[in-house]
Amino acid sequence: MLTMPSRVELRPLTLADQDEFCALVRASSELYRSRMQLPTTAEEFQAWMRRFDDGVNRGFLIRVRETGVAAGMVNINSIIRGRYQGASLGYAAFAPSAGRGYMTEGIAAAVQHGFTDLRLHRLEANIQPANKASLAVVQRLGFRYEGLSPAYLYIDGEWRDHERWAVTAPDPWTPDPSLPEV
Repeated sequence: MLTMPSRVELRPLTLADQDEFCALVRASSELYRSRMQLPTTAEEFQAWMRRFDDGVNRGFLIRVRETGVAAGMVNINSIIRGRYQGASLGYAAFAPSAGRGYMTEGIAAAVQHGFTDLRLHRLEANIQPANKASLAVVQRLGFRYEGLSPAYLYIDGEWRDHERWAVTAPDPWTPDPSLPEV
């Protein structure tokens, strides 16, 4: 896992971020093409935010420390406890800040948060094979390729293949109390 001084910080995504978030998603539509579907209206944003109500999913904005500008977003999704102790990451850059390394730093911070604060053992990123920028980010961060998941997610009217990349917590690791002892 790559460690570096960070120019960014993670901030929990809140309903107060609605207008900024939706405007940045609309401005970034060319970046996402058929890779993601994020909310672009107040109604969509409010519905999307309900996914974070029960704590199984956590949403964050990646903000540039110096300016406070939102460079992207990252979610820690589908947190599973018990013997698994893992989750998946979803993330997207916002066009005005894309290509400056902020996403690499923000995702590194999310991984660190997952391993230390949430005490997860495994994080996965599932990425469409044509998304070279996203693949480069996980490779820089030390994720390992685990295989291809055909027809993995339904996006933009089609079931899309994804490459599965994962990273596990470094030792020593303090497990969540939900991990069985035996």
